[in-house]
Amino acid sequence: MVHVVGAGLAGLSAAVSLAGRGMAVTLWEAAPQAGGRCRSYHDPQLGMVIDNGNHLVLSGNQAVARYLSAIGAEERLEGPDEAAFPFLDLRDGTRWVLRPNNGRLPWWVLQSGRRVPGTRPQDYLALARLLRRQPGRRIDALLPCRGALWERLLRPVLLSALNTAPEEGAADLAGAVLRESLGRGGRAAWPRIASPTLAAAFVDPAIAFLSRRGAAIRFGQRLRGLSLEDGRVSGLAFGGPMVTLGPRDRVVLAVPPWTAAELLPGLSVPEDFRPILNAHFRATPPPGAPALAGLVGGLVDWVFAFPDRLSVTISDARHLMEEPSDALAARLWAEVARLHGLSAEAPQNGIPPWRIVKERRATFAATPEQEARRPSPRTGWTNLVLAGDWVRTGLPATIEGALRSGEAAAALSLSPSEAKSEMVAP
Repeated sequence: MVHVVGAGLAGLSAAVSLAGRGMAVTLWEAAPQAGGRCRSYHDPQLGMVIDNGNHLVLSGNQAVARYLSAIGAEERLEGPDEAAFPFLDLRDGTRWVLRPNNGRLPWWVLQSGRRVPGTRPQDYLALARLLRRQPGRRIDALLPCRGALWERLLRPVLLSALNTAPEEGAADLAGAVLRESLGRGGRAAWPRIASPTLAAAFVDPAIAFLSRRGAAIRFGQRLRGLSLEDGRVSGLAFGGPMVTLGPRDRVVLAVPPWTAAELLPGLSVPEDFRPILNAHFRATPPPGAPALAGLVGGLVDWVFAFPDRLSVTISDARHLMEEPSDALAARLWAEVARLHGLSAEAPQNGIPPWRIVKERRATFAATPEQEARRPSPRTGWTNLVLAGDWVRTGLPATIEGALRSGEAAAALSLSPSEAKSEMVAP
């Protein structure tokens, strides 16, 4: 039996991987539902189902592809069959569409209609510095962090990927993102958005898959302690009688880093976190509105167009956490309206029904200092492994990183004989 504690994406990934191998799995989750920070719910203020945050994945995210294939949800991602990213610079009204070509040879930088306005082909040579591994170095130690390419492409993209001011971000993490997307050609950078919701794509099909495979799923069960004896976990305390583990039972601990640190004193984990702010407006997008568009020079980073709403995302939103939501909604809607050519002068102060969602500890700060605090999935206890986007994955805290960590935890949870049979299986 493998006990997976935590039903966020990392825990779901581990459980799905293990159940798919025929392992007996019990999934424990403190909340009344699965998904963690990747969840959907009915919002009474808007009268519709929304996601707690807007999450973008790319066509080249291989762990995402494996996970969705395993749970039968490959068709739950939507997006164009090209790498096309519309932008608006709010400072001067310039609009453009970034269009990397599909192949690895980046000839798109030679065509002015495909690259960022105000940039030259030679400017893109700066990307080569990030594509090389740079352990322990900040981005601002490698790049000048100014100019059109930085302001209109690198900063918004890296801010979104790292959820940290890119200037202070870890160059290794930024490079990993670029190597696995644009570094592999535009075909690996097609934008993909969950449809109709995050839960419908990543969570509900996983729970259904686990149920079909006979996994036991326990919601509303918060792990309060671990019994550690003779170099292994011998029991799990959820508030009731101790769950005693047998000699072959294993544990995947897929909880937030601060929870893991409480359960395992002395464990090194990230301790600095960055917020993400999302806003949802009940407004029908205009015909032809792109599913995703980037804004430069304002508050909003990205605008998502869903059939029944327009949503915005602001990464590393520390500067907005204490701003009153009603004033903030008005400022954000003005930028959305400008992007889509909508009138900001509508009934009720010009703002359609809205909801502000502030995730205060959305991700760890993707700095070299916090990267150094990320632990290995292996622990000092023989039957305990860690999973989560905060564990050492080589990526920042992303959906791809969370799913990849779950896969790694599942592989480490197999006994040597099980791992060997898995490797030779057809």
